Amino acid sequence: MTDTAVTDSERLRAAASSVLLGNWAGGSTVPSRTLYPHQWSWDSAFIAIGLRHLSPRRARRELETLFSAQWLSDGRVPHIVFNDSVPADAYFPGPDFWQVGVPGEAGLTGTSGIVQPPVHALAAWEVHRTDPEGSFGLGFLRRLYPRLVQWHDYLRVHRDLGGHGLASIVHPWESGWDNSPCWDAPLARITPADPTTYVRRDLAHSDAADRPTDLDYGRYVRLCTDYREADYDDTRIEHAFAVEDPCFNALLAVSEHALADIAEAVGADPAPHRERAGQLTSALIDRLYDPESGIFRCRDLRANGSDSALIDELSASGLIPLVIPGLPDDIVRTLLSTASGDRFGLGRVHLLPSYDLLSPAFDPARYWRGPSWFNIAWLFHRGLRQYGAEADAKQLREGLLDAAGRSGFAEYVDPHTGEGRGIRSFSWTAATTLDLIGDRG
Repeated sequence: MTDTAVTDSERLRAAASSVLLGNWAGGSTVPSRTLYPHQWSWDSAFIAIGLRHLSPRRARRELETLFSAQWLSDGRVPHIVFNDSVPADAYFPGPDFWQVGVPGEAGLTGTSGIVQPPVHALAAWEVHRTDPEGSFGLGFLRRLYPRLVQWHDYLRVHRDLGGHGLASIVHPWESGWDNSPCWDAPLARITPADPTTYVRRDLAHSDAADRPTDLDYGRYVRLCTDYREADYDDTRIEHAFAVEDPCFNALLAVSEHALADIAEAVGADPAPHRERAGQLTSALIDRLYDPESGIFRCRDLRANGSDSALIDELSASGLIPLVIPGLPDDIVRTLLSTASGDRFGLGRVHLLPSYDLLSPAFDPARYWRGPSWFNIAWLFHRGLRQYGAEADAKQLREGLLDAAGRSGFAEYVDPHTGEGRGIRSFSWTAATTLDLIGDRG
């Protein structure tokens, strides 16, 4: 490596570190100081993976703060943990909307009532591996393991709405891919909330052309309101939006593998976790893999009344199962071919677009309707390396590091131009950058 390359890498590392340190809020890291001033669930998992390179202690704290707000009633990990130092009206929907308290936890005003993708066991295992002596000495895994088990049990028991072994999301926000075209048809059945009953705070910080439309936002609010009125009890509500998402379930499978490693480390039986990971993988293939389109697709459990159907949209969510160990060889080959084909353009566009480049619904700037996201590229890079696609992995890594630095650690980028979009100094962009700086693949 040349002196110049070392200098560039060190400069990028210092800049990424500055973002994470600047977004640290005392017990956790905010995604951004403007649009997202609280703690978000899957953001914190990616953030912990990056933070471990700066401070394993702080990375452990990131995850433990999140799990301190876990619901004791059913084990769910809420998608937002609110900070009482932030004004209640700084973000909508805020704590007053959700009406969920966190008794006995100083610094927390409450949580949301929905969830996000379960990346947490994977993050916990990676954080532990960075500093096993410190982790064991402080009992990090021993404290977190039962909480992770409860979290996975909630998804396995309460969210298997289709009855075939996959967890369902009940709101687009739960997918993490908030505004994907995959949700257009399921959302079209939802009557939006009255727009006079709430104020969108996101438009004060972002270009409206990048954000969900007012119509879709009204539908999001309606789904949240209906869930709240049912006391967030999955047995008391017939969820109007119920979808099996490949990314969500792939991350659950990967986290079950990680949970098996954690179980071994704390002296518990890893076998049930490996069995569940295998069951999830089989269910994913049986329920969501579409060999004709060469990708995993979302399944709408409320399509045609009560009969489920695969959603006729191609999202990069359907490529993320590449992170699962032990996929059949033919599926691996097909996913790699689909990713490098014209619909996703891996290696010819910036990072990995979130949605089908050839679809009329593709939008290179609007939230999750086409832009390339750094956490998604990080996940796909992990899958590429796992299955020996080293050249593609190296190119994706270099593209991510370049885009992160040039964009000022943007929330996401235009896949055609590489232009940064959304918020700058975004935490998971900095975190994935830190993690890949040391990875030469």
